[in-house]
Amino acid sequence: MCKRILIVDDSSIMRRMIRKTLEPGGHKIVGEARNGHEAVSMYKSLKPDIVTMDVTMRGMDGLTAAKKILQHDDEARILFLSNFNAEAYSENAALMGAIGYVNKNKSGEILNLISGL
Repeated sequence: MCKRILIVDDSSIMRRMIRKTLEPGGHKIVGEARNGHEAVSMYKSLKPDIVTMDVTMRGMDGLTAAKKILQHDDEARILFLSNFNAEAYSENAALMGAIGYVNKNKSGEILNLISGL
């Protein structure tokens, strides 16, 4: 089933890579945010099915943005993506109610997780 996805990452290269991973799987990218502030604003206006959220970004990081999104919509589905050690962040992500935590470079895992929802 096609999911409407908001991609949040401060790297345009990573946003492009995530888009190229998800679109062939039949998913629609409804927006791309470069930081947490944009993510919160875009979430409210676009109402995506899923948000892929980078953990570390300037201005407002992904964890803070996710908290704000979840305060607005406790049904929000957020998938954290990072190159950092999963153990250090996955526990926080799980406690927050995220649907998962995946290494950015494991595009197959990202697609499988989103397609399985």
